[in-house]
Amino acid sequence: MAVYTELTMDEVAVFFGALGLGHPLSIRGITSGIENTNYFVRTEAGEYVLTLFERLTFEQLPFYLHFMQHLAARAMPVPEPVADGSGEILHSLRGRPSVVVNRLAGESVTKPSEVHCRSVGEVLARMHVAGTDYPRRQGNPRGLQWWSEVVPVVSRFVTDRERSLLISELAFQKQIADSFTYEQLPKGPVHADVFRDNVLFDGEKLTGVIDFYFAGCDALLFDIAVCLNDWCVDGCTGRPQDERTAAFLRGYESIRALTPAECTLLSAMQRAGAFRFWLSRLWDLHVPREAALLEAHDPTHFERILRVLRGEMA
Repeated sequence: MAVYTELTMDEVAVFFGALGLGHPLSIRGITSGIENTNYFVRTEAGEYVLTLFERLTFEQLPFYLHFMQHLAARAMPVPEPVADGSGEILHSLRGRPSVVVNRLAGESVTKPSEVHCRSVGEVLARMHVAGTDYPRRQGNPRGLQWWSEVVPVVSRFVTDRERSLLISELAFQKQIADSFTYEQLPKGPVHADVFRDNVLFDGEKLTGVIDFYFAGCDALLFDIAVCLNDWCVDGCTGRPQDERTAAFLRGYESIRALTPAECTLLSAMQRAGAFRFWLSRLWDLHVPREAALLEAHDPTHFERILRVLRGEMA
């Protein structure tokens, strides 16, 4: 989340009034994340998150918003988009696609325990099961096609050693994607960004999963891999933490058992997850956009994780 479009209190008041959400008492820009403009808005009716989409289009957004609505209707702890009087959940503000969702209780955790990891595994599996009958289809926006487009761009800005890794890993991931085992992976809608800052807890109770705007249809295993790379690694070394990994997988498999193909490709998909976020951070670092409030992320963190997973760092 970030702030690219600065709004006035009057603009927000008119917008929220039209949705029947009461008069805003306060608005605050959110600096975490990098894709969209986001505000916390507190009104007479409750607390909400207002998002203006800076890259996603009116045509792309129904997949994400209706997926959230689909999960919320199945009692999943996710934000639910607010509809207007006509039942529409996708709105327009300052000429940009916009949405308002209820603000969920809880806070993100920076140092997850095994209990936290097990809970994330459970809720991810529940989301995968709940998504099996979601009818809309849209590819992973940061999948293999995007990697292939971005590698030549970011390669111009990096060291020879980093460039070699980019080219080598892309070739490996293309080989995996063309394999028979990959074809056997269960696929469906995935969140694709279940990082610690996108999950809320009240103590050890998981209260919410937020920020669905990288969701798409992909291998369910990719979602698992992304989680393992954030929740179950040492932040300094990038090495997997066995206890947290085991707790996450126990939680996941208490709801949905992994298939033989998923067990075979788990390591390769963890590499894919690390590669995807290394690429994204390189892209945001070297091809930045202006924002009123923006916190950039360090690309070297996921480069380190990728090298560990490749066996390059003992």
